[in-house]
Amino acid sequence: MDYGKHQAPQGYEPGEGILTTLIRIPVRIVVLVLVLPARMVWDALTALWHAADRVLLRPLGRALLWLLDTLVLTPLAWLYSWVLTPLGKGAAWLAVALLIWPWIGLWRYVIVPVARYGIAAPAVWLYAHVLTPLGHGLRWTGTALLLPALHGLGNGIGWLITVLLIVPLHFLWRYVAVPVVRYGLVVPVMWLYETVLTPVGRGAARVLSMLWQGTAWTLGTLWQGTVWVLAQLWRGIAATGRGLGLAVAWLVMTLLVAPLGWTYRRILTPVGREIAAAFEVTWRIAGYISRAVGRALAAIAWYLIGAPVSWAYRTVCTPVGHFLRDAVWAPARRAAAEAGRAARAALATARETVRQARRDAWRALVGAPGGERSGEPRGIPARTLGSTTTVPSAAQASETPLSGDPFAKQG
Repeated sequence: MDYGKHQAPQGYEPGEGILTTLIRIPVRIVVLVLVLPARMVWDALTALWHAADRVLLRPLGRALLWLLDTLVLTPLAWLYSWVLTPLGKGAAWLAVALLIWPWIGLWRYVIVPVARYGIAAPAVWLYAHVLTPLGHGLRWTGTALLLPALHGLGNGIGWLITVLLIVPLHFLWRYVAVPVVRYGLVVPVMWLYETVLTPVGRGAARVLSMLWQGTAWTLGTLWQGTVWVLAQLWRGIAATGRGLGLAVAWLVMTLLVAPLGWTYRRILTPVGREIAAAFEVTWRIAGYISRAVGRALAAIAWYLIGAPVSWAYRTVCTPVGHFLRDAVWAPARRAAAEAGRAARAALATARETVRQARRDAWRALVGAPGGERSGEPRGIPARTLGSTTTVPSAAQASETPLSGDPFAKQG
């Protein structure tokens, strides 16, 4: 019943039919009757969920987090910090000491000196003092003696090959092989090609060309006729199919698409829109009703349960609790604190007494250390005649000996 959307004086919007306006109110009433229980159940479940979240789930989550932190995370952190970390550091140090340092020492003090002084230094000395002079001598020998001898030998062998092999072969190729090939093979073959093979080939090519042209003209004429016949046949089939398609399309549009479109536009769309609007409006109205019922139930619960409990808490429990806190708990806490302080003081006095007795017994057994004066605090020397600095907390020694004792105890 969203009247903000319907301001027309006739009760229906412009463009809507009178039937839509007449069925709108009954449909919304029926939908409200159907939706109201669901909305009330939904609001009740929502309120229960929020109450359970505030009262149960959040404290339970905090308790679980505290338990997780206390029972799991804190022990794990302690275990990691005080057990696993020292063990890891010890294992790392042990691994380095057992696996890395021996190899480093072996490399640094065994392999490197052996490789440097046992292999590299002798090899460098051998290369510098033996192989280098030997190589220089061999290079001088090859450059000064072998290369001229090999050069002369090569020149002699080349002259012999030229005189005994290349000159006769050149003479045979120029004056025997070339004339024989030219006048015995090339000239007869060229004459045979020009006077016999060329005319015969031209005649055969002309005859084959005439035969190919006649065959191509015949085949082209047959193909054009066949294509024209097939084209006319295809045009007839296409015209027939086009007419049948238009007829079938008209029948489908007239008998199927138009009724379906009219049904969708005139019936299904308004009905669906009205049902959706009815559900939206009735859901809001059901929310108002549900909240009103909830407020009424909350007021009844407050006046029947909450107000008496609040009155009892303010008028009975609070004064009793304040009396117990001021008359019982506070004196007990102060007495416990005084007892604890007295016990701590007694324990401190006992510890100091035991410590002093142990120190006196040790001095009686082994004697005082050399240079230590009786009655002076350890580590704080007293002021002497030659000193200019006086420690405020140190007991000063007397400048005049008393009764012949140069180190009389000061009061």
